[in-house]
Amino acid sequence: METSITSNQKNVATFIHLSTFSKYFIPFGNFVFPLILWMSQKKESAFIDNHGRRALNFQMSMLLYVIAVVILAVPFIVFQALQLADGNRYYDFEDHFEHLSSIGELSGLLIIIFTFAALLVGLFIMEIIAVISAAVNASRGLDYKYPLSINFIKPTTYDNTTVASA
Repeated sequence: METSITSNQKNVATFIHLSTFSKYFIPFGNFVFPLILWMSQKKESAFIDNHGRRALNFQMSMLLYVIAVVILAVPFIVFQALQLADGNRYYDFEDHFEHLSSIGELSGLLIIIFTFAALLVGLFIMEIIAVISAAVNASRGLDYKYPLSINFIKPTTYDNTTVASA
């Protein structure tokens, strides 16, 4: 195993992290592109192998958290909507919510929606900051541990005490 990290290895590790942003252009690009880069280069460098594993672990963790938030939100939203419909006995599906007397009747539903939307926005912002931080650390030849990342693929250990300034 190498004890120095070359400029090429730093670049590949950086691109592995940055390729996760491809999900905004291609569905599941945040898994496909890092996986391709990682699989093609992991045997050449423990540094690349470790960064690839961590990037994929974080993307799988974020997907799991988003799914969990959505699954938790659905029953709360349905419950609030049913409460609203039940309290409004003269609800007509053609007129929608035109017969509501005040915004107070919608407050429970709106609070639930805004709460779960805030959780999703928080995850989105955390993901962007964490991916950029990981890419910067990779470009410097440093290790990076993503926050809230579940180790689905166990990261490797290596000696990164000597960093080549190539």
